[in-house]
Amino acid sequence: MDEQPRRVLIVEDEKTLAHALNLKLLHEGFAVTLAGNGQECLDLLAKEQFDVVLLDLVMPEVNGFQVLEQIKDKPNKPIIFVLSNLSQPEDETRVLALGAKKFFIKSDTPLTTIVDEIKKTSSET
Repeated sequence: MDEQPRRVLIVEDEKTLAHALNLKLLHEGFAVTLAGNGQECLDLLAKEQFDVVLLDLVMPEVNGFQVLEQIKDKPNKPIIFVLSNLSQPEDETRVLALGAKKFFIKSDTPLTTIVDEIKKTSSET
């Protein structure tokens, strides 16, 4: 019985980081979609189902906080990991209160840690 690959949406306006995450996740067997800003993310979430969303906070158009606020009460919402360079404790508290599972500070977190967390979460569901 073939299992469908877990679907990951990367919402990141920093193209280099988005590309690196994309390659790592594809290598691990995930199906990956990229969005360059929060509005693209909301549009994709409205028409497609994702298992995990990697969400940046500081982006053009719609920021990550706004995305979290808009999807927080939706049924079947994906697991959300926030990746940000904002490192204030109140930012982390706010995203977790809005329903994110985990908060990673980009500059302090190796990509393999993020990928391992997604793999661990994917195997739990």
